[in-house]
Amino acid sequence: MKAFYSDHFVLPLPEGHRFPMAKYSMLRKRVATELGGVNMLEAPAATLGELALVHDPDYVKAVQDGTLSPQALREIGFPWSLAMAERSLRSAGASIAAVRVAALEGIAGNLAGGTHHANANQGGGFCVFNDIAVAARVCQMEHFRQHKRSLQVLVVDLDVHQGNGTASIFANDPTVFTLSLHGEKNFPFRKVESDLDVGLPDGCTDEPYMEALDGALETVLQRVQPEFLIYLAGADAHEGDRLGRLKLTEAGMQARDQKVFDWAKAHHLPMIICMGGGYGRDLETTVAVQMNTWRLAHMHWLHWQNRGL
Repeated sequence: MKAFYSDHFVLPLPEGHRFPMAKYSMLRKRVATELGGVNMLEAPAATLGELALVHDPDYVKAVQDGTLSPQALREIGFPWSLAMAERSLRSAGASIAAVRVAALEGIAGNLAGGTHHANANQGGGFCVFNDIAVAARVCQMEHFRQHKRSLQVLVVDLDVHQGNGTASIFANDPTVFTLSLHGEKNFPFRKVESDLDVGLPDGCTDEPYMEALDGALETVLQRVQPEFLIYLAGADAHEGDRLGRLKLTEAGMQARDQKVFDWAKAHHLPMIICMGGGYGRDLETTVAVQMNTWRLAHMHWLHWQNRGL
């Protein structure tokens, strides 16, 4: 299984900044040590043409040149630097590379990504470019080039925060169905309507969460027939997350991931995974949750190989 990483492009954040940049290298090291069947590759940079499938070229240029306004940088939550611009290109490039591999191998992943708060012309919530949206558009473009028809993409966003940027980008677009299962009272406080939003109360535990997920996946199939799945496996629904406000146990998080992989298997959907949020009081706990996702993803990849796909 192939996984794309960009953690060596580290943002020089001020001391005390609340974004846990270290989690990416921690995850890569654990995957390398514990999952020998995962082949880790340096993420390529997204090209300007690929980003232009989603993002306003003036916004992309401002990110590259360091000419974002102070207000725009406040929305993103990062100070500008060359490393910030390069890491943003690489994070989007990782998901683009993953969809190209998944089309052949059934599943691939981004060891970061899931930057679902960025919309077409603005970043937000630690998200600069929306790697989910860019990867979906590249996947559709290359599918059309080969098959001369559109590809129905499904985004299953299980980050604890609603995917407002992704919803904005794909509003009124029937070729991409966006599902967001999130904390109703959590950030962003002004949400953008997805194709299907399931808002959960503070303190939601494993059982009602799984019931909500089951119902959401059933509703998806009543409304669309997906052909490719992008799974945002946010670790921030875990009970140990300082920004999450939900109460899923580690076993519940694992059951959530297994549900999505089993559902994808049942419907023969190639897929990618990206990691989304994770802000544990103890980062080792966040990385442990993410490692469970990768173990299950690797087992899913083995299933596809056994099918000869």
